[in-house]
Amino acid sequence: MATGGKKESAVDLAKFIDKGVRVKLAGGREVSGVLKGYDQLLNMVLDEAVEYSRDPDDPLQVTDKTRTLGLAVCRGTAVMLVAPTSGMEQIANPFLAQEGADE
Repeated sequence: MATGGKKESAVDLAKFIDKGVRVKLAGGREVSGVLKGYDQLLNMVLDEAVEYSRDPDDPLQVTDKTRTLGLAVCRGTAVMLVAPTSGMEQIANPFLAQEGADE
């Protein structure tokens, strides 16, 4: 528990300042950019921001289509996930049934 009544954020984004991050937002939007600032409510400022389009046939999938946003503010209440863009790769879903697997 925190003492002294001071609230501390559970997330330390200081190590991501001036580095590339990918942010997943409530409602399914995904944005990546260079983290320029944030506050304790997880409001974030991203520079060179790019939004990734969703697949209209499968809203859980992100397509290669992007939209350049430039400087963007992500509201903290909508932020679901923050991940560095370096070292990030997409893998197959291990929970989906494999084709040809015995039932």
